[in-house]
Amino acid sequence: MTPQFWLWLGFAGMAAGAAAILFLAKRRTQAEEADGIIHGIVPIIAACSYFAMATGQGSIVLPAGPDAADVARQFYFARYIDWTFTTPLLLLGLARTAMHSGMRRPAIVWGLIGSDLIMIVTALAFGLSTVAWIKWTWFAISCGAFLAVFYGIFVQLREENASERADVQAAFRRNAVFLTVVWCIYPIVLLIGQDGLGILSPTVALAVVALSDLTAKVVYGVMATLATTRAVDRDLAEGKATPLRRAA
Repeated sequence: MTPQFWLWLGFAGMAAGAAAILFLAKRRTQAEEADGIIHGIVPIIAACSYFAMATGQGSIVLPAGPDAADVARQFYFARYIDWTFTTPLLLLGLARTAMHSGMRRPAIVWGLIGSDLIMIVTALAFGLSTVAWIKWTWFAISCGAFLAVFYGIFVQLREENASERADVQAAFRRNAVFLTVVWCIYPIVLLIGQDGLGILSPTVALAVVALSDLTAKVVYGVMATLATTRAVDRDLAEGKATPLRRAA
């Protein structure tokens, strides 16, 4: 399978996934409506990124990294633009799950998003660098920011989530573990792909990233949307949520 196959698969999968999430998302309450929009727009952004890469508008040719055997590499900068918008939205959705009864500590969310953006920008600098010590310094900084994101999820958000009812706690744990396990694939691909050590072939690296993207944005989006629906079902049954008023 060629690189183009995986790029067009990413585009088609993201477009179909966005339609599925927006179809599944209910809008009975403000919380449910907001979560549906958040998880629906993520694959829409990703679909645009994959379309740009598939048509040649989302990549440039750069010299190979200092540890790679090839003389040139295709650098897909569009994915970093994608991640700049989509990963903060995913973190916002996860925070809304953690604090289902109300966004009590927005500073935690801003800290998560800030760490996430540092991670992405420094990963972009890593990919663009050709001088070895500069490249790997950026990679180390990016990994440090990644650990800060994990701290925000599994320490700060978990502390806030502890005051929620049992089903919301279970949904948060499931979503957090699923999302972070998938996200751990990305630094590994950056490390051993063409932007790093050059161990993975460009096609294999594209395939792994495309499948990881579809899992993190479509599969996770469907899972998180359905979890929100179940939580709101109980909220409405117990009178803990106010339904949205529809225009006559």
